[in-house]
Amino acid sequence: MTERALLSQVVAAGALVNGQGDILYLHGRTGMFLEPAEGEAGINNILKMAREGLRSALATSLHKAVKNKESALCPGLRVKTNGHHTLVNLAVRPVTSGPGASAGSPLYLVVLEEAPIAAAPLPAAAALQDPARAARGSNSPAASARISALTAELLARNDELKSTREELESSNEELKSSNEEMQSVNEEMQSTNEELETSKEELQSVNEELSTVIAELQAKVSDLSRANNDMNNLLAGTGIGTVFVDHQLHILRFTPAVAGIINLIPSDVGRPITHIVANLPGYANLAADVQAVLDTLVAREIPVHTMDEKYFTMRIQPYRTLDNMIEGAVISFLDITELTTARNALREALAITQAHLLEANALVRLAVVLRDASDAITMQDLQGMTLAWNPGATRLYGWSEAEALRMNVRERIPAPLQTAALATLERLGRSEVIESYSTQRLDKSGVLLEVSIIATALLDDQGQLYAIATTERAKKP
Repeated sequence: MTERALLSQVVAAGALVNGQGDILYLHGRTGMFLEPAEGEAGINNILKMAREGLRSALATSLHKAVKNKESALCPGLRVKTNGHHTLVNLAVRPVTSGPGASAGSPLYLVVLEEAPIAAAPLPAAAALQDPARAARGSNSPAASARISALTAELLARNDELKSTREELESSNEELKSSNEEMQSVNEEMQSTNEELETSKEELQSVNEELSTVIAELQAKVSDLSRANNDMNNLLAGTGIGTVFVDHQLHILRFTPAVAGIINLIPSDVGRPITHIVANLPGYANLAADVQAVLDTLVAREIPVHTMDEKYFTMRIQPYRTLDNMIEGAVISFLDITELTTARNALREALAITQAHLLEANALVRLAVVLRDASDAITMQDLQGMTLAWNPGATRLYGWSEAEALRMNVRERIPAPLQTAALATLERLGRSEVIESYSTQRLDKSGVLLEVSIIATALLDDQGQLYAIATTERAKKP
């Protein structure tokens, strides 16, 4: 309370400001010296708020205090307040202690106080209207005081003009230095702009090259995609089961046709082929054969078959790149089921043909024998129809071969002997061998002939009786 009371008596008004004049704190009644500035609300700069007659001196004093780091005094200022002028003493002092004394942001105390009136001033209008009178009254104390005040004010104005000139010179030097810096910056900016133009042209050229490269890459990607689709369709359309493996025998890819041969599913890609169960009975050397091909680079072909009796030629060959690099092996399965079936059928047909040829040769030889034999040789089926008739039979019985082939054996057997002939047929049906026996037969003219007959049963592949062959000879009387 004591400090505040003393301050209110000693300092009429004051303000704490920074080097730019921004008000941080006000003390006392400052309305006589400061007024709100025009423009946006909230402006708290003391230089803008100073009244007429105070602003210029306050700016000069604050500049001196900031520049010289010492107090600046300016007494006897005529400040216009509410239609009249008031003499004001101004002091600007740096704050040398406390938080405001920081070198980084120094603060200043602006002290404003009303100056005491020493004598009644001489009206300026009267002095101007009557210079002679003013001159005559110049020896009076009031005139002397007025002259002293005007002299002091003139000196203050001179100091103010000098300070302003110094500030102007300093500002000119700063502006000149800034201008030189701006020119240097402008030159640098021009150089930078030229570099940017060059870089822009280079970037445009690079961009054009990149566009060309991107177009080429897109074309290559399109070609590669088309080639990949063609390859997939080719591999799937050929129906040939194919498996691609690397040097470690890991599965790289396979065609759908191979799934039924070695039991592959899409998730098997990347697994070793030794982990796959092959549907190939009787063959268990797949991994060893593939490794042998990789070691020797010599292709192999191995015939294999599946459990459902399908036959394949398994071909193992090295996987070569366009640069002739070996990157694994290719296992392909060529379906030869139809070829194998046809080959087996051909072998069977060949065997049958050979057998038929042998039989035909035998028949030819038999035919030659039958033709050249002097005995009558005949053959009839189980119903007695004549199947064969040689020239000897024609000489013995008189019927030609054509006539005999339309006859039944019963037409040559006398009626009393037909029962005995049936009994002989039954014995032949039991595959019994009938030795030579004597009997009677009729010739074409109806003459009864005494003949000796040997009967032989003819059996098929199943051992069934299908015909009877006879050799008949006339007995001499």
